[in-house]
Amino acid sequence: MRQPVANSLFSSLVAVLTGVMRVIFVHGAVVTDSAWWWQRMRQPLGAHGFSSVAVELPSCSTSGGDLHADGDAVQAVLDESDEPAVLVGHSYGGMVITDAGAHPAVRHLVYVTAGLPETGQSLAALADPESPGWLEPTGDDDRLAVRADLSEEDFHVHFTADCDEDAARGARARLVPQSSAALAQPPRAVAWHSLPSTFVLCTHDQATAPAVQASWATRAGQLVEIPTGHHPFLSQPQRLADIIANAVAGDSHS
Repeated sequence: MRQPVANSLFSSLVAVLTGVMRVIFVHGAVVTDSAWWWQRMRQPLGAHGFSSVAVELPSCSTSGGDLHADGDAVQAVLDESDEPAVLVGHSYGGMVITDAGAHPAVRHLVYVTAGLPETGQSLAALADPESPGWLEPTGDDDRLAVRADLSEEDFHVHFTADCDEDAARGARARLVPQSSAALAQPPRAVAWHSLPSTFVLCTHDQATAPAVQASWATRAGQLVEIPTGHHPFLSQPQRLADIIANAVAGDSHS
């Protein structure tokens, strides 16, 4: 079903009445500098009464790590405050919030064109068999990176076509190798079994096919469709902030 977007004033009032809430963002695969990816969301979320923070994932750092290390990194951020939290996972980040969401501070899970696994499923198991595949081994033992033959133009078409020039250029510049183990592991817990969840289906996404997103989204409590490409937090941050606020407002009436 489609979820209507509440107006900003109503959602902000709900946030005030239900207490301060943090939005914790978990980025996708093979990228770094999570704060940059999330920078356009801070102001519109702040207008709704939410603070927000973006988590750096160990699996995308030179120190290495896997899905479970990424989940631990999210839980460490959750441990820093007693505030209730919304976890927002983008793409691979959906695997991470599924793993980390059992933390008692978490109130809602938001999957943005994101992997939404069942018990025992890795991101590799969820992958679209008809996708050309965007990653390849780097030559290191356990690292994957965006395919070397993926041209700048092809990257733009599939990942940042609806982004402005600054965002498109910045996204390309922040690609890094990632631990292959992170994409092959299932989560330790499946938090959406016990928490409210929203799936944001990006209908113009050329990286993760909308039909594939729709198959994952059947597991979420509610579905919202948004006419964007793969990175709505870069291309339509206000709209995504409204969706997040509306998801929390919906919880207050359940």
